[in-house]
Amino acid sequence: MRLIDNFIHECDIALKTLSYKKSGTGRTYPSSKGAHALTKTEKKFSAQLMRVNLAGEVAAQALYRGQAMVCKDAEIKKHLIQAGEEETDHLIWCKKRLEDLDGRPSIFNPLWYAGSFTIGALFGSLGEKTSLGFVEETEKQVVKHLEKHLAQVSKNDQETIDILTTMRADEDEHAKEASASGGESLPKPAKKIMSLTAKVMTSASSYI
Repeated sequence: MRLIDNFIHECDIALKTLSYKKSGTGRTYPSSKGAHALTKTEKKFSAQLMRVNLAGEVAAQALYRGQAMVCKDAEIKKHLIQAGEEETDHLIWCKKRLEDLDGRPSIFNPLWYAGSFTIGALFGSLGEKTSLGFVEETEKQVVKHLEKHLAQVSKNDQETIDILTTMRADEDEHAKEASASGGESLPKPAKKIMSLTAKVMTSASSYI
């Protein structure tokens, strides 16, 4: 019965995530006052970036849920769930900004969620230290991804810059927390595979 209850609970969270109705921590939207009007080209490019970031946040939700589901350490599980809630803030912010830019979410988001949940559960089942190492490496790669977007986005789009800057700080903190909690560094082949997988998701979500 417990297994069925857990399955129903995870399905409910997945549906709320993919319908963008999941509640976050209630943090203030990191918007900027006095933002400049964007050109059509700037607006289109920012929407493209935020569609990719929204897809990434959908995947992040699933990764943390998958890891938490199989985690046996109560304290680490609590950490994973808390980090996931902070990622929900990012999900909400990205969705709002994408709508403001007249963009739409990637049609692949349900696929990213299912795949990421499976990957999260897989790494989580390898033990707490490996699971935390996976979190650390994931967040480090996300930080690099966000820094790339910050370098590309128009300086006129201060609202997007504010969101990405706040997200980068959060992801960096998650990586440090995972390392401090005992995360083990992953083998280079695993890091490479993670990087390639992220590139596939980024490329596909950019346009579709």
